[in-house]
Amino acid sequence: MYTLLIVEDEYLVRQGIRSLVDFKQFGIEHVYEAENGLQAWHLCQEKDFDIVLTDINMPKMNGIQLAELIKERKADTHLVFLTGYDEFDYALSAVKLGADDYLLKPFSKADVEAVLLKIKEKIDLAKKQEKLHQLAEYKEGSDLEKTIQKHLGDSSFSLKNLAQELGFSPNYLSVLIKKDLGMSFQDYLIRERMKKAKLLLLTTDLRVYEIAEQVGFEDMNYFSQRFKQVVGMTPRQYKKGETS
Repeated sequence: MYTLLIVEDEYLVRQGIRSLVDFKQFGIEHVYEAENGLQAWHLCQEKDFDIVLTDINMPKMNGIQLAELIKERKADTHLVFLTGYDEFDYALSAVKLGADDYLLKPFSKADVEAVLLKIKEKIDLAKKQEKLHQLAEYKEGSDLEKTIQKHLGDSSFSLKNLAQELGFSPNYLSVLIKKDLGMSFQDYLIRERMKKAKLLLLTTDLRVYEIAEQVGFEDMNYFSQRFKQVVGMTPRQYKKGETS
């Protein structure tokens, strides 16, 4: 879930935004307020905000100065400027400097929601790309790892099968895996199956039962249960980009 900060010296504008918009539909769980740029900057040093809606002309610290400080501290913060006609040129300059958008006063509920939807889609896409990047970072791996990877879709694959294929006794192989991979055979197998499942959830339109089969689970319900234990959410929640 995301956090949002509203920075605006006019109380009625802040309250108008809070009362007009159903933030939860955009995945925004926590909404904070600040009545000037300096107060907002103090808050930003205590918390990380995903989205900041900020006025430009404020006492103590204006919105442009605040935006520069926020971007220096956390470059991926999404910024939207609340501006009047007389500050329009400043808003356009700010967008060029890295702000996501601006809202021209007086703005409507639909205006605010359109901007939040656009930013939510940006954040969701960035998170999906980051997940894909992490999942794609497979190291070359040892022959032992490559052999296990080859059998991820085989529901009958076991330590005994692997031992026979490699020409070791199961007991000796168990010790070798623990030393080489830092975990038991079963733990490593589950971890890698879940990695592959996450990759398939993000990059294909396969149904959950089809993905379960591709990563060695004959029972879709058991797969979903194990996925939730390991990942912290169900396969469907993960595919939608929800957070645990």
